[in-house]
Amino acid sequence: MHFEVLIEDRSGEVLLDSLMSKIFGTNGYPHSWRTHAYRGIGRVPRDLRGKTDPQKRILLDRLPRILAGYGRSLQGQDSAVVIVVDVDARDCIELKKELLQVLRACNPGPRTLFRFAVEETEAWLLGDRRALLKAFPKARLNVLDAYVQDSICGTWEVLADSVFPGGSAALRSAGYPKIGEEKHRWACLIGPHLDIDGNLSHSLKIFRNGILDLSGTTK
Repeated sequence: MHFEVLIEDRSGEVLLDSLMSKIFGTNGYPHSWRTHAYRGIGRVPRDLRGKTDPQKRILLDRLPRILAGYGRSLQGQDSAVVIVVDVDARDCIELKKELLQVLRACNPGPRTLFRFAVEETEAWLLGDRRALLKAFPKARLNVLDAYVQDSICGTWEVLADSVFPGGSAALRSAGYPKIGEEKHRWACLIGPHLDIDGNLSHSLKIFRNGILDLSGTTK
């Protein structure tokens, strides 16, 4: 089976590519995938037409056109589209309803799996302390001890407070490009060490199980 995996930023793209390799093995056979990074999450357009500037590549803004395009191009193929979204502070149930409404408006629509990272994909990195400490041996353990897995707490800030010199305050003061660079670095360094089956993040396990169910693979 082939998967088209879409995520809102470059750090998520790196992490998802690593996770798909862990689910199916490095070469993936007989499965394959491509990961696609967007430049932010945005929101589902009210008229479901997705008329925003395609050059801006905002994931949910473009979602109606993305799914309609895949519905045509993937028709008749053994394939699926996987949309992974950071929940942030949104209501998961309401967000899922919005996304399914977009999918139902497509004719034909692609086989699609919607999955959420609670609160952010950094929660998946925090879900495996062994992997995190392998990448960052000097991580601040008191910060990790205080973190409640998959909680709405400012997740990337928790990771920054643990591994970045000066913590999240220093990273915020450096500005957005630096925040994005660090998130990408964390995904590159921690992601390859993650134990996808032993990870403490419930939302990561739901992602893994959804991919396995679609592919007909058993663990």
